[in-house]
Order: sequence, then C-alpha cells, then structure tokens
Amino acid sequence: MKIALISMEIIPGRPDLNAAHMREKIKEAKAAGAELALFPALSLSGLFLGGVWKQEAFLRDLADYAEEIAAAVDGITVVFGNAAQTDSCTGVRRTLMKARDGALHEVAHTPLHGTGTNFSPLLYELPNENIILAADASPFPICFGARTLAETAREKHKSIFYVNMLGLQDKGKTVYAFPGRAHAFNEKGERVLISPAYTEGVSVIDTAQLPPAVTQHTEESIAPIHRMLRYAVQKFLARIHMKRVVIGISGGIDSAVAAALYVDAIGAENVLLVNMPSRFNSATTKGLAAQLADNLGCRHMIVPIEESVTHTVDQLTNVPIMGKCAAEGEHLTISSFVRENMQARDRSGRVLSAVAAAWGAGFTCNANKAESTVGYATLYGDQAGFLCALADLWKYQVYDLARYLNNSVYGREVIPQGIIDIVPSAELSDAQNVDEGKGDPIRYLYHDYLFRAFAENNETPEEILEYYAKNTLETQIGCEKGLVAAYFPTAADFIADLERWWGLYTGMAVAKRIQSPPLLSVSGRAYGSDHPESQIGAYETIRYRALKEKLLGK
Repeated sequence: MKIALISMEIIPGRPDLNAAHMREKIKEAKAAGAELALFPALSLSGLFLGGVWKQEAFLRDLADYAEEIAAAVDGITVVFGNAAQTDSCTGVRRTLMKARDGALHEVAHTPLHGTGTNFSPLLYELPNENIILAADASPFPICFGARTLAETAREKHKSIFYVNMLGLQDKGKTVYAFPGRAHAFNEKGERVLISPAYTEGVSVIDTAQLPPAVTQHTEESIAPIHRMLRYAVQKFLARIHMKRVVIGISGGIDSAVAAALYVDAIGAENVLLVNMPSRFNSATTKGLAAQLADNLGCRHMIVPIEESVTHTVDQLTNVPIMGKCAAEGEHLTISSFVRENMQARDRSGRVLSAVAAAWGAGFTCNANKAESTVGYATLYGDQAGFLCALADLWKYQVYDLARYLNNSVYGREVIPQGIIDIVPSAELSDAQNVDEGKGDPIRYLYHDYLFRAFAENNETPEEILEYYAKNTLETQIGCEKGLVAAYFPTAADFIADLERWWGLYTGMAVAKRIQSPPLLSVSGRAYGSDHPESQIGAYETIRYRALKEKLLGK
C-alpha cells in the first residue's frame, strides 16, 4: 500500500479554506499513486480557537465540510482529523475520520480538553494490516516524540505513519508554531522517513517496500529554535498584513539578535534599525550598533534622545501642581530612577512608534525571558512592541542564537563579536557604564537558571533553599559550579538575593507580564497561556521560614 502523509498548513477557524486545501492535496496524493492519504488531527478546524469551540454552528459546519470531503473522495482512502460535539464535560471531542467513495466513518476519538497544548496523537490501526496511522496537532516543542513513536512500533510490531499539524496559531498573546513534520517507522522502531519541518508537502511511502532506516543528523540545540522563530515571525507578519518592521538597537545582545533574526526572516529591505543614544550611552555601544546595521545591510537611523528627555524633565519639574489638595508651590521631583524609565519610554513611546508609523511598519519588543521573569523592563517603554520574538528565550539562549546566526545562518560575523563580549547593560545611568564593566543587576550566568527553576520547573524558595543547604543547588538548576559561592559569600547574602527576585517574580513582574506584547512560545512554558498566574504576591511556606532561620542561626 502506498500512503501519502500530508503536511498542510491549517488555518485556525477556517474550515472552508482548509477543506478546499485538503481537496487539492487529495488530488496531489492520488496523482502520486497513493492509495491512502493521512492528514493531521483537527485538519478542518485548527486547535486554538478560543470561544469558537462553544459555537454549535461552527461544529455543525465541521461536520458538513467533512461530508463534502467524503463526497469528493474517489478511488483513494482519506483519513483526517476533525472535531465534533459530544455530551462529555468538555463538550467537544477530537475525531479521526475515514472517508472513501462518499462514505464517512469515525475511527478514533478523544476529548478535546479545552485549549491545552499537550495532546497525544489520535491512533488508528488499519484492519488486517500491520499499520498504525497517527494524526497529531501539537505545537513546538510539545510534539509527539520520535522515541515514543519508535517504542510504540516495536511494542506492537507494526509500522507507524505519523503527521503533525503545520501552521501558526495563538491563544491570545501566546503564539505557537506547528512544525508539520511527517515520520514513518518500521516494525523494528527504525525511522525510515522524516519530512522537513515548517514545509508543506506530500510524502508518499510504499509500505511493501519501506526505505532503509534514516539517521537524522545531529545539530545544535538552538537550531530547531531558530527554525521555529524564523517561521513564526514570517507567518505572524503575514497574518497581520505587516511587511516592514522597525527595531530599536542599542549595541546590546538582545536587539542585535532581534535585528539579525528579522533580517533573516523578511529581508534587509524590510527592516529599519534605529539607535537612540542618550548621554549615558558609550561610544563603544554606539559604534557596535552602527557596525551591526552595516553588517546586516539595513536602513538605519540615529535619533538622540538626550534633548527630549531633558526637556521633559524640565517641563515636569517647572509646571506647578494645582488644586485644593496641592500644597502651595508644589512641583514634581524627577529622581534618577524615574529619569531612567523616561529614557526607555521616550525611545519606544515617542521615537520608535513615530518612526514605525511614518515608515508603514510596526516596532518590535526585544525583551528576553530573564528580564520578563523579574520585570526588568519599563512599562510603555522597552516592554512595548507589536511582537516579542525572544520573550521565551533565556539570556544564555539569546547568546547561543547570536553565535548560531553568525556561524550557521549568515556564515559570517553579522552580529559583531564585541556585542557578544560586552557586559549586558541598559545604559540608563552612570551606574551602568559598560566601559567600566558595569551592567545589569541580573547575574545571568546564575540568575538565568534560578529564574528558569521558578518559571518552568515550578520550584519555590523552599526547594531552592533546601538545595542550597545541601550544597546541590548548582546541580539541581543546571548552572555552572562555583557560582553560588562566588556570588554569595554568606547564607544571608544568598537569601537576600533569593527573596529579592522571588518577590519581583510574584509581584510587580506579574503586572508587567500581563501588559506585555504577544510572544512566541519556544519552551512550552512561555508566559501567557502556558503559564497561568495571578497577582497574589510572594508567600513564604512554614518550612521555608524554618530553614531560613536555621541557616541564619536565629
């Protein structure tokens, strides 16, 4: 039997378009000599539809379009994923439908389980055949793994033919890419076919003459992340009908990686880079920003902000506060901290937004996950933008992506080595002078891994303090050995740092994350839909307090 595995982009919420696309793919499969065509789960609907799943009219249309496909099928068996109303608590079930010569039958089903992201594929064992069909609808990186497929094939002594959904879908602000890969495994669990990720196509395989086992080449862990980000950026921009982007560049690593990623995805001609120095920006970072723009071949501008920020400070401190509640001669006082935030807001709220509007573009947010975890960003400032492509990457992953872009994507140094080497710094005050080695308050070599323990492993200060007391913290969270002792000479120092960042993570940072731009889910634990949270603040457990007192000798 010749089976066609269909990698096809699914448009969420558009069964009309998906059904038309499926009919084209069925013709293509039949022309290639296939006797059976396998489509992904939820081929007609897509997965993330919000409240649409509660609409009876939409579910009725899914059934009608399934019947249309069955009526159009002639001389080939088609197996595809759909959804249907059910009396269970979920209200909707995922179905696997089999169509041939006008007849339509349901061959497998499972509950939809709301809008979760972690599903197992629908499996269908063909009667009188040593064949299992597997239709999936799982986003990156939560895809049904090759190891699981291989184990299932070995256990059941049957060949498995698998296909996943392709496309971009979202749950509000959290955006997911579906890689759309097709796999085939023989009865021994050896993989004999793997199709390219993020690519439409029809893979035809003859079950009577399976090809020899293929070995997927090893690659850097950042490589599939780059593929996903590149595809997601392209699809997201196409969805919102945006062709151009404006990126604020500082001479730092995050904006440099964002710039190189967008140029890779949409071309240098569609990217405008803007450097916005103040008196706190060094000649070093200004030079690196210019070098980056030149290496990428983009349009770029230099728009100094010192004059406008100074004008705003003078204006606000000289304008009197009026009203019955105001004291006589009352004026605002602008602290150095407030002035730091004013710089960030002037860059995004004034310069980038105006440049983007004038150039017919949107401007990006370049924040990383470490910053988002503790709210190290300015509301309506550097946290603003139409999309944050790097928001689910830890700082070490941003550096990995920078090196990968240079070495494997561009094949040359587009992100200057100086940007990779320089201390990360917002350069908002003299206390962040990069030429003096001064930078951000986050010690990324350690805090990246501490924050990851908070956000992705659901570990609390109680677990962290237990690891610290047992001298296993670095092993448990995955950071370099020796850092904890180097950074925190005493238990009091360690606990003060832990409580500072945990307080921010569960406090103000939550409010900031709620107001952040849409982001691309890379880890399956991105802030937003992957990571439900409430503004309830920090809590110290009984065991944490006892352990803290013991370590502090109280």
